[in-house]
Amino acid sequence: MPEGLIVKALSGYYYVKPDAAAEDDTVQCRGRGILKKQGVTPLVGDHVIFTHTENGEGILEQLQPRTTALIRPPVANAELAVLLFSVKEPDLNLQLLDKFLVHIEHAGLKVLICLTKEDLLQEDNDEKENALTTQVEQMYKEIGYDVIVTSSVSGLGTEDIKKKLQNKISVFSGQSGVGKSSLLNAIVPELALETGIISMKLGRGKHTTRHVELISLGNGGYVADTPGFSQLDFLELGVEELSSCFPEFVAYEEQCKFRGCSHLHEPGCRVRQALEENKIMQSRYEHYVQFHEEMKEKKRRY
Repeated sequence: MPEGLIVKALSGYYYVKPDAAAEDDTVQCRGRGILKKQGVTPLVGDHVIFTHTENGEGILEQLQPRTTALIRPPVANAELAVLLFSVKEPDLNLQLLDKFLVHIEHAGLKVLICLTKEDLLQEDNDEKENALTTQVEQMYKEIGYDVIVTSSVSGLGTEDIKKKLQNKISVFSGQSGVGKSSLLNAIVPELALETGIISMKLGRGKHTTRHVELISLGNGGYVADTPGFSQLDFLELGVEELSSCFPEFVAYEEQCKFRGCSHLHEPGCRVRQALEENKIMQSRYEHYVQFHEEMKEKKRRY
């Protein structure tokens, strides 16, 4: 039986690209009843075994084991999350960036932080904003994250991004209106994806993606261009797991006086000591405290 990759799911149909097929060839498939009985829902990104039917469509017979499975956006086997945040229009929002990073760490994906619209800094020639972008880039690199500064207009960083995406399934996410579609168009010009119009009043763009779909980059890589992660909450994350989603905390918390230290008020907390010694970013710790409170509040409500 042929094998393939689900590249789109829409209205109860799964569009499968057979492993041996040409780049654009897909087979429209339905899921077999046994999958429903097993409580298994096929996801975009699933590797599947399927059979052809007489009408030229197909039936999904079996899902191959997954390496990862995201709930929102619903994508299987993603390895890399590309978080796009603009340096301007809208302004860089570090609290939202840290929130995304917590969710991605919890999901177990690798992270690439992509700072977009660098050309706007060059237009305004604002030394303060240029310095802030460089500072943010360095801070997150020191934590251990990959950071690439890009411009869809000048092409800055687009080849670096494309290399990072090669031979893997990636999820593009981030603040609305930061140029996700523009960057994908810059990486693969023939895509000609619809781009949203930025609302200067709201500081965010219209969503231009309507369903989860894998976009082939022509180098063995696929990107899920999806409105996914746009609504972030902490319902699936336990408050005791939060600190483990801040990689720079992990080395210090092993030395805390109390096991299960919340890093908020306990004596002998090595994380707070590292903060005082400027070994942990002030903004990162402040966001940790905010997220901790938000999670406790949600727990009380639910």
